[in-house]
Amino acid sequence: MMDHQAKKLEELVASNEKTPKKSKKTRFVAITSGKGGVGKSTISSNLAYTLAQKGLNVGIFDADIGLANLDVMFNVKIKKNILHVLKGEATVKDILIPITRNLILIPGESGDEILKYSDMALFERFMQEAQVLDKLDIMIIDTGAGIGEHIQMFLNAADDVVVVTVPDPAAITDAYATIKTIATLRDDIGMIMNQVKNEREAVAVFEKIKKVADANIGGGLDLKLLGKINSDVKVANSIKQRALFSALYPSSIATKDIEQIAAKIAAKLERNVLVTSNESGLSGLFRRLMEHF
Repeated sequence: MMDHQAKKLEELVASNEKTPKKSKKTRFVAITSGKGGVGKSTISSNLAYTLAQKGLNVGIFDADIGLANLDVMFNVKIKKNILHVLKGEATVKDILIPITRNLILIPGESGDEILKYSDMALFERFMQEAQVLDKLDIMIIDTGAGIGEHIQMFLNAADDVVVVTVPDPAAITDAYATIKTIATLRDDIGMIMNQVKNEREAVAVFEKIKKVADANIGGGLDLKLLGKINSDVKVANSIKQRALFSALYPSSIATKDIEQIAAKIAAKLERNVLVTSNESGLSGLFRRLMEHF
């Protein structure tokens, strides 16, 4: 039944691709972690905000189901998510939440849930409505922690996968387990070391993980340190105030750290590349999810 459904979805996407409409090429960046509590959503939200401040059109997709907290990070109320759209209970425009100039929050659902609908007419409408986001330069996907099957769907669909961890033995062990699983899907993985004392500690912890990964995973795994975020009381203060540390404390070390990470991601964008609308924005994400369904 599910195979038949997936085939019909693929046919629908293929038929939609015949439209000549051209859009920006969106880069999809999945942020994940081995365990909860390492600051994954804090990094995702501040990274999205920082990229938007650079003048890029950014969408942030909340795929951390059950523990979704981007509404807390952005201090907004979420009434409906993408599942309501797929059930015909809302339109795409109804669920989109503008955060700041160039930044849109897309309240999501887990990969397995969003692909369990059966109404082709509603899905076709969704794919058409989703074109309101086909001008996105980048979409940050805040996944759940761990390595569940629905999380792997998003990791498969992304252009970049970034694993967040902290210098804690349990978190490092979980991060390595996550990297080991991701390595079965792709050979390029980025890492962000959060809550570190300084650059030296970040590099030291990363090198330990890389050494174990090279010895046990091998196979040409390209594991890179994308950046670090210093341990900073201002980050904790901003979370208590339901604010982004990069907006509240623009001169803090943590903000400078996130700006450096944002610059590396922005440098990967393919400027002025035009693609069909089904390859960009929210439509593009769903098209990729179905390829791995």
